[in-house]
Amino acid sequence: MSKLSHQRFQLMNLSEARDTQTLTALLSPENSSTTFDVLDAGTAMRFLTAYLAVSTEKAVTLTGTERMQQRPIGTLVDSLKEIGADIKYLKSAGFPPMEINALKEQKKNKIIIPGNISSQYISALLMVAPTLPQGLVIEIVPPIYSIPYINMTISLMEKAGIKVIQEANTYTISKQEYKTISHTVESDWSAASYWYSYIALSPLGSEILLKGLMKKSYQGDQAIVEIMENLGVKTTFNNEGAHLKKVSSPGSSLLSIDFKKFPDLAQTVLVCCAPLKVNLQLSGLESLRIKETDRIAALQAELGKFGCQLIEEEAGKWFFNSENFIAEENISIHTYEDHRMAMSFAPLALIAPLTIEDVDVVKKSYPGFWKDLDSVGMELIEK
Repeated sequence: MSKLSHQRFQLMNLSEARDTQTLTALLSPENSSTTFDVLDAGTAMRFLTAYLAVSTEKAVTLTGTERMQQRPIGTLVDSLKEIGADIKYLKSAGFPPMEINALKEQKKNKIIIPGNISSQYISALLMVAPTLPQGLVIEIVPPIYSIPYINMTISLMEKAGIKVIQEANTYTISKQEYKTISHTVESDWSAASYWYSYIALSPLGSEILLKGLMKKSYQGDQAIVEIMENLGVKTTFNNEGAHLKKVSSPGSSLLSIDFKKFPDLAQTVLVCCAPLKVNLQLSGLESLRIKETDRIAALQAELGKFGCQLIEEEAGKWFFNSENFIAEENISIHTYEDHRMAMSFAPLALIAPLTIEDVDVVKKSYPGFWKDLDSVGMELIEK
């Protein structure tokens, strides 16, 4: 939004995550390259696809890692092409890398897009909408996944002076100009989830303070507060952030959770429930197939090492069986180049020593994760 406004927003509490650094560097005025390499940053890939489609004045290439080139972008590209964008696939249709050329004219001012995809496609379209000559009407076909993140995008746009009119599942944005703003980025509930797991697997009375987390948040992953209440973790908010305390054992041996609004919590919750022997009835996992890895397959493989099963009983309905959980020492966890695999499994070291195969993957979203674990007394041995 800062780049679209042609002004510099003042942003406080900006993350040190590699994804943030990558997007910041690519949008820097000092970047004169015609190749935009997002590495493994999915958010950057989706946001830059829309940004470059409406703003570039010359042909540019948008690319990423080998895995990024396996993650679909076709739904977003199709919508942008309907609007008038000039985008060509350089390898496989529907996937990066892409050549993006200058937008010559806007052909349509209304698009229809499915809601059961990454909300980042929709956020990308929302953010560029006010810069289009005719504005844009976006109709989202239900069911709508990760809607808290769509609401977060709209909230920030409105803070920057953009009026978004919502009627049912249709969003209307006229041509407008972004106003420069100052904004403090709230702390990340996704990263906080691993500490909830840590406390849930700790002895009764264990507690920790997570600074900067807000009780009122647009982040869907704040749902971890309610989920972890079922696993015995109580959250109290104060001026500094969220205070977590282990107050009881799990209240039930079976939980039903729909992850549609917060799919990034799935790994944390499943791994945490395994040693607690809490079974789960699950839905809303569809988007996990197209994340940094196929997270469903990854969870099935790695949790299987502990005697647990994740089974699709019918289309979209899953059952997680943790009754046969075993805690053998030094089980090795393959991370599949996925930061959340490393961080979601790390708290299991409270149950038995384990090995995380690729510790550097956490740099994508939480570079200080291992340092923070060390600060609370976890013994980390680098091999």
